[in-house]
Amino acid sequence: MDDGRETAAFKDEGDLVKRRMEKLEELRGKGIKPYALRYERTDMTSDIRDRFDALLDGGESGYTASLAGRIMALRRHGKACFADLADSGGRLQLMASVNSLGEASYAAFQDLDIGDWIGARGEVFKSRRGEITLRVSAFELLSKSLRPLPEKWHGLKDVELRYRQRYLDLMVNPEVKENLMVRVKTVRELRRFLDERGFVEVETPMLQPIPGGATARPFITFHQALGQNLYMRIAPELYLKRCVVGGMEKVYEINRNFRNEGISYKHNPEFTMLEFYWAYADYNDLAAFLEEMLADVVTSVKGTLSFEYQERNLDLTPPWRRITLMRAVSEAVGSEVSTRTPVEELRALANGHEVPTEKGWGAGKVATELFEKLVEPNLWEPTLVMDYPREVSPLARLHRDDPQLTERFELIVAGREVANAFSELIDPLDQRERFEEQARQREGGDEEAHVVDYDYLRALEYGMPPTGGLGLGVDRLVMLLTNTHSIREVILFPHLRSGN
Repeated sequence: MDDGRETAAFKDEGDLVKRRMEKLEELRGKGIKPYALRYERTDMTSDIRDRFDALLDGGESGYTASLAGRIMALRRHGKACFADLADSGGRLQLMASVNSLGEASYAAFQDLDIGDWIGARGEVFKSRRGEITLRVSAFELLSKSLRPLPEKWHGLKDVELRYRQRYLDLMVNPEVKENLMVRVKTVRELRRFLDERGFVEVETPMLQPIPGGATARPFITFHQALGQNLYMRIAPELYLKRCVVGGMEKVYEINRNFRNEGISYKHNPEFTMLEFYWAYADYNDLAAFLEEMLADVVTSVKGTLSFEYQERNLDLTPPWRRITLMRAVSEAVGSEVSTRTPVEELRALANGHEVPTEKGWGAGKVATELFEKLVEPNLWEPTLVMDYPREVSPLARLHRDDPQLTERFELIVAGREVANAFSELIDPLDQRERFEEQARQREGGDEEAHVVDYDYLRALEYGMPPTGGLGLGVDRLVMLLTNTHSIREVILFPHLRSGN
């Protein structure tokens, strides 16, 4: 319920916008351009802080700097005025006075507003209180802010506003920018790791004539010139494997995928994946490689493999626990489950544990559903869940010891899937049968079932070497490294229902 504060806040904001518009016109009336073309900056605030950190309290540096950024705070004290200037390196205090600027320029400085962008030139000194400060001898308005920055109580508590107006979130919440920088570093380190090991980065189509590479509902659009439907990619898998067929033995893409599914704290319709394919490797090689890669990348980004996540300790130090999916389900339901367990018995177990099933599901699908509902949410430390059923793995190679299983694993950390990998199915006849089976499921109403990609089958018929492939959820990895519960915190502009 509105207790009057929000209404008053909007009224106050309207009054402030009106006053700032008046200031804008006053500036233009004086011949001052309120939106500058450029500014010659010599230093970042972080450079100044680092360089003069050892300066004694009250000491002068003798160094003249030109800074530029947004005013985040103003403190007026008669013949002196202090401001906090923020740039991408941090913040630095400015001090303006009649003595340093003259009366006319000082009056103009005092008339600045929080949110204005300015350039400021002057000498660096350290105040008696130990604050590194720029004594402003000249300044220039670079961009007039017409809206006041949000009050802290509003900007911090209104989560919807934070996501919808991320530019405000970045202004007033330093931790948001820190989290996004962790994302930047993580992507950079993943790329470095793969490049150093001979992988080649490529780009595959985002608009595809056939949605493939995963079981998911795609977004559909219509191409006017071609006169046909195209689909936003749900995965780059089938195109990357075409590269392997063509002779590219180590290939990867850090890609944007799009899935027309629900939105939650762990799902966004648009998300980032790292996907790579490695000729002559199998899923055992991939498991060891994933341990090495994440240990290297996380150490580079975070400095440690053991840290707190959601008020619990999380340790990513290899080797990680390994367990088969059937063994994990058996432990959860208290009875032995295997590929030979009749589907009716599995359905009874599901009903007994309040896990819903659907008509037409086979034993493998029911077992996987039991795992996802009873086991996955409770796996905290990194766990490699091995050997998924054939029924739910249409692109994975059959297991060498059990044809009802595939050589596929998922990495589960803190109760959610972070990576998915398998020995690739390279037999074109087997792949055709799997596609046709998926097509029957699609005709039966499963909108997420795989569509038959005949060109991909043609590619396989030319011959694909033994290959291992892995997909890593970049957003979910960054969630772990930033101690955030919601995927929206690590995506710069998450999707929301339409609003103001």
